Amino acid sequence: MKLYPITAFSVMALALSACSSEEAGNGTEADSLLTDDWEVIQEAAQSQEVNMYMWGGNDSINTYLDEWVAPRMEEQHGIELTRVPMNDAQDIINQLLDEKTAGKTDGSMDIVWINGENFKAAKDKGLLWGDFTGQLPNFNDYVDAGAPEVSEDFGEPVEGLEAPWGKAQFVFVHDESQHENPPKSMDELADWVQKHPGQFTYPAPPDFTGSAFIRHVLYETTGGHEQYAQPAAEIEDLEQRLKPMWQYLNSIEPYLWREGETYPESLAKQDQLFASGEIGMTMSYDPALAASEVLKGRFPESTRTYLLDGGTLANTHFLSIPFNASDKAGALVAINELMSPAAQTAKLSPENWGDLTALDLEKLSPEEQQAMNEVDLGKATLSIEELEQNRLPELSSDYIDIIEKGWTEHVAKE
Repeated sequence: MKLYPITAFSVMALALSACSSEEAGNGTEADSLLTDDWEVIQEAAQSQEVNMYMWGGNDSINTYLDEWVAPRMEEQHGIELTRVPMNDAQDIINQLLDEKTAGKTDGSMDIVWINGENFKAAKDKGLLWGDFTGQLPNFNDYVDAGAPEVSEDFGEPVEGLEAPWGKAQFVFVHDESQHENPPKSMDELADWVQKHPGQFTYPAPPDFTGSAFIRHVLYETTGGHEQYAQPAAEIEDLEQRLKPMWQYLNSIEPYLWREGETYPESLAKQDQLFASGEIGMTMSYDPALAASEVLKGRFPESTRTYLLDGGTLANTHFLSIPFNASDKAGALVAINELMSPAAQTAKLSPENWGDLTALDLEKLSPEEQQAMNEVDLGKATLSIEELEQNRLPELSSDYIDIIEKGWTEHVAKE
């Protein structure tokens, strides 16, 4: 495993590092991979060790990478793929920034799993390698590159800097044997929590899922998502527009788990509360998470997922290659394999992960379409058709920080 310590360099060391990088072709030869034939890239990838840095907080995802993907990468491509778990994608960005500041040209990361504000931060700070997706046969063959959910990441143009790995959509999770008619709007939720005190909560931001729940509140309490299509800095009365959201969150707080005095610090903690019956609902940005938890025996068999009447947030998550990746050829081949119909079909199964495919189903062969259609998503998972018909666009990443800081100020401290 190629894990390198981050050290401080003198000015002379920085100069020598730049020279040696130029002489070794770490820049020039790697950049040629952006135009080389695929056969050349495959040959260069042989025997490379590819470190994939990613959030490591989900056992199903980790098992899929370690037990399904990694062995096939070794057998089919001669690549040793190592999953390196991180607590948060922000940690990935911080480490890359440290490496860039230190002048580190032989980086520890070859592939990173990012999206949203972390992608924008990496792009703005020059932490990503280049426009590589056009080199990937599976991207060219199976992805609709012009689709908004592929060409933009939380409103930020992708520009080939990351390849789509999967799609996600927010769902609410409940036990239908306990609560037959769950709330499907924020008005209904406000009534529900009063009738079932202590049975609802949400993870505290900056937890991704808790933050997404708050964005649903924003859409419903302030008049819809359309008004937020422009950058946050261009909305002069943004603070005023957000007030109904804070008022709503404060109004339901006394009826939440532990009377809103504290919030689960993570989705994992929230799911534990649901699994133990301490709360009656949970939530996920992974529409098949509930089915996966049922298979593991953690959630009851009567667990079901549902959407809000007005739809729920949906996004795409991506894989990218850092500016200083040591094994870029291997990273290209690995990402291409992760986008293959076989890998995407395996990823779709709740037994592995349950993640929605990033591929355009119409571009698949009849046999490939059939394989995906035959995946048993489980009773707890909504159909792909229902999910796709009720997708809401995500906010651009500049809103996220404003909302998360606002929650701390207007809700947590109130």
